[in-house]
This record gives sequence, C-alpha cells and structure tokens, in this order.
Amino acid sequence: MLQRKKQRISRKFTDKSDLFDGLPEDLVISILSKLAYSASSPSDFINILVTCKRLNRLALHPLVLSKAGSKALAVKAGNWCDSAHHFLKHCINAGNVEACYTLGMIQFYCLQNRGNGASLLAKAAIKSHAPALYSLGVIQFNGSGGSKNDKDLRAGVALCARAAFLGHVDALRELGHCLQDGYGVRQHIAEGRRLLIQANARELASSLNALVKRKAQQQHQRRLNYQHYSFKAGSGCPLLSDFGCNVPAPEVHPVNVFLKEWFESGRGALGQGLRLCSHKGCGRPETRAHEFRRCSVCGTVNYCSRGCQALDWKLRHKAECGPIERWLEEGGNGNDGGHGGVGEMEEVVEAEHFAI
Repeated sequence: MLQRKKQRISRKFTDKSDLFDGLPEDLVISILSKLAYSASSPSDFINILVTCKRLNRLALHPLVLSKAGSKALAVKAGNWCDSAHHFLKHCINAGNVEACYTLGMIQFYCLQNRGNGASLLAKAAIKSHAPALYSLGVIQFNGSGGSKNDKDLRAGVALCARAAFLGHVDALRELGHCLQDGYGVRQHIAEGRRLLIQANARELASSLNALVKRKAQQQHQRRLNYQHYSFKAGSGCPLLSDFGCNVPAPEVHPVNVFLKEWFESGRGALGQGLRLCSHKGCGRPETRAHEFRRCSVCGTVNYCSRGCQALDWKLRHKAECGPIERWLEEGGNGNDGGHGGVGEMEEVVEAEHFAI
C-alpha cells in the first residue's frame, strides 16, 4: 500500500515541469549577480557554470559579469591561461572595474605589456577605483616602465590624494608620508601626521568590523554583547600600526597575491638586478635596476612606496634590520633618487609617537 502511494507521488512530480525553468530570467540574473559579487573564490562562480545549460548561459550575462568581485576574479598564478585571460576580458567588456584593475596589474607587471596595462589601470581609475588610483600613483612615483626621468611626483601625490579621499588606507598613509617629507608636495609635517593617524584609525575600524563579523558567524546571533570580546595576548591588533603596536598582516588584495606567486614560482622571470618589493603583501617588481628604495642601514630590503615601507617596518623588518658593511661599494646607491631609505623609518616612527 505504501509502495503504491510512493509511486503515485513520484508520477505526480515527474509529470510537472521543473520549477527552476519557471523562474523569470531577471530574478535568476539578480541572484547570480549577488553571488558573483560575494563569491569567496573563483570556484564558487565556476560551480554555477557547470551546473546546467541555463545557469551557464545566465551566469555569463553582462550584468552578472559586471558585478563579479575581486575574490571571484582571484585567479592563481599557477592557473593562468588563455581562458582566464579571456574571462577577464569578458568581464571588462561587461563594465567590471575590478577586472580592469586585475588585468591591468597583470599586464603591466607580469606580462610586461606596459601600454595596455597602464591603459586598463587608467580606465579603472577614471571610474574612481581606489586601488587603481593608488597603483598609478606608485607607478608615477617610481617612473615604472620608463627611466628615472619619467618620475612625476606631483602626479603621484594627486593620484594618492584622490585614492585617499575614496578611503584607500595605503594611499592615505603614502600621502601622509609625502606631506611629512615634502616629497612631491610642499612639506606640512602636522598635516602629514594627521593623515597617518587617520590611516591607522581606519585600520582599527576595519579590524573591529572584521572582528564583529567573525564573532557573529561563530555565535550566530544578531545582537552581540561587546563585553564578551577578548583579545588573545600576542595575537596582535592593527590599531595604529605605524605607531609601534603588534600588528598582523592586513588582508592582501588577490592581484598582489598573484604578482607575488607569479615571480616567486618562476612563472615570470625578473631581469638581471631587478627585485620584488620586500613587503610580503605587495608583489610589485622593479621594471629597471635600482627603481625601488633600499634600506639605508642593512641594504637587504627594498620597497616600491613609503606605504609598503612603513607597514613592513612594523610587521617584520624592525626586528631584522641591522647595520652591515656599506653596500654602496657593491653596486650603486640603490635609492635611485628616492626620498629616504628604510633605515630612516625610526625617525618617522618616533615623530608619529610624538603626534599620538
């Protein structure tokens, strides 16, 4: 009797069409757009493409591709291929600004297609993409892709100022150091210190927001009681990282991870005498010899920007830096006319302690 009932129910459902086929396409596209934006890895998005023909077709809709977030576009350096390249191009054609930035950085630094890479970065910057603005600022500061005479310090400051206005913490830190040192802009020590404090305050806010989200996921509560929060000793907190606190490494943008993996894995070869930025969260390579500033004390590390310099000093290099025999005798001054070496960071940090 029970078996017959099950057979009748199964026939009833098989006779009807699939409920998914009855969903309006605009509703499915809206759901896929949110999923593409919030995907935590490319596999989250790829799994949709292989589910069925309809999802494959709708997931490649321009509206969905335009919403894909940085983590959905976070291709690994070891997995780079023509298909990944074409997918990023499809996203760019759909109007995805994050894809413009990602492919622009890859073409400029990894594929050494400086013109197309800079063009894509500029396209993203025009649409107020803060990381693209900051990256163009770093290129202007260093004269990347050209000679030492191609540096444009004022343009670098202007790009960092725009990115800082949009909330980019590294650009805000870079701008603060430029004002403090009078690099590319008239020196204003008090304003530079104010911007450095503001950058670190934003780091604190970002850290607390991440903590709240993490606690919410663990406890599954809508309202959280802040008195239950506790920081483990020695775990570090990104509060005022420029001012001597124990800090963890900030979350690295996927394209910076790609750059680092690309060169460290040997997929891309650095030219003779060229080096990567020593800040582990950067990955930018030199495009000519002695493009980046080198530590004036130990001479073993080099940085593409003062932002990377300040972060790595507190995260790692302060404990490792020590004087060695003058490395100037080994070949060049290494600073390429830059505004100071890493060894000078102690003066910067002391000044920032005074500001606090």
